[in-house]
Amino acid sequence: MPDSDGRLPAAPETRPQAVQMGGAGDALGLVKLTALLELTSGRPEVVIALVDGPIAGDHPDLAASNIRRISGSSNGASAPADSSVSAHGTFVAGMLSARRGSAAPAICPNCTLLVRPIFGESAAALSRVPSATPGELAAAIIECIEAGARVLNLSLALAQPSSRRESALEEAFNHAARHGVIIVAAAGNQGTIGSSAITCHPWVIPVTACGLDGRPLRASNLAGSIARRGLSAPGDRITSLGHEGEALTLSGTSFAVPFVTGTVALLWSVFPGSTAAEVRSAVTQSSLGRRTTVVPPLLDASAAYRTMAMAHGRMTA
Repeated sequence: MPDSDGRLPAAPETRPQAVQMGGAGDALGLVKLTALLELTSGRPEVVIALVDGPIAGDHPDLAASNIRRISGSSNGASAPADSSVSAHGTFVAGMLSARRGSAAPAICPNCTLLVRPIFGESAAALSRVPSATPGELAAAIIECIEAGARVLNLSLALAQPSSRRESALEEAFNHAARHGVIIVAAAGNQGTIGSSAITCHPWVIPVTACGLDGRPLRASNLAGSIARRGLSAPGDRITSLGHEGEALTLSGTSFAVPFVTGTVALLWSVFPGSTAAEVRSAVTQSSLGRRTTVVPPLLDASAAYRTMAMAHGRMTA
């Protein structure tokens, strides 16, 4: 059971130093991630693929992170370091892999971050969700799986959003499911009701953005399929790393996704023998039954941990 102060019981080999959360405490507390962060900062064998813009690898708060890059990637690989797509990639990377105590949430810095740039200079501004074509995204997903990714963070959208089938992309998602690779994706910021070719796939965990009051942001896309398989996470005024060393504060579904991705990575770090289906089920709270709203439930990292712990015999009901 949790300790009397509400903390999760720690395995000695995974407990990090005391967590300093910078300015991210409210967002982490909303989704009950704080105790899990105190339990572990991740393991290097848990590989997170960041399909995004290139990142500022020389950022002082990323210097100690376990970062790998897939070379020979497409258009985003050549984006200049001071570009908006680099800023987007660095911001999301900071949420996952910044050093603890920085301005970023720094959810799982000891996991390995596999950076696969995909955006060129035509990507949307930071307040939007940068986009890629279905073919570009499908190729990136396959490359990341072949490079050993366990979970993919897709803080992006399709260049021309549509709910119609995209065969190459659908096969890439199916490939991920067959190989036990969890995919977490942004629901989008168009303020519409409806899924895309990304968020409607049954293996993808779509993520909408909410404020610190738990209410969905007006710009966040919603849908019945998103609510049935997805989650809500903080995406309003999130602070993370800027590509020039400064801290940035941004809003959108792009920045809600890493809270879910990071939870998956931390759970896999604590329970390394778990299957993708077990982790995915625990995180999405699939046992709650059929959802009849277009708004997905809020991520509850503590409940996900308890589900995993009970399944693995580490605590009693």
